[in-house]
Amino acid sequence: MDAGPASREIPQLPRGLVDPRPVVLAGFAAWAVAAILTWLIPAWADARPVCLMGLLVGVLGSAIYLAQRRSARRGDKGAQVGLSGD
Repeated sequence: MDAGPASREIPQLPRGLVDPRPVVLAGFAAWAVAAILTWLIPAWADARPVCLMGLLVGVLGSAIYLAQRRSARRGDKGAQVGLSGD
């Protein structure tokens, strides 16, 4: 029951599936809208700290991503692989 020669080459994913920027921007926009709504709707005032922390985590994550991408473009030894494309 030989299935034939096994291919060792892994196909590359399409760029649209690999690029994290649309997901990061959509998440940041969603937290921004939620934060704005918590100030406009008084009944949701208890959610303000959660929305602000969501925005803060988004900014922190984006900063780490940008730093890793910059390191990958420079060719630093400890940089993540696959972040250099643009």
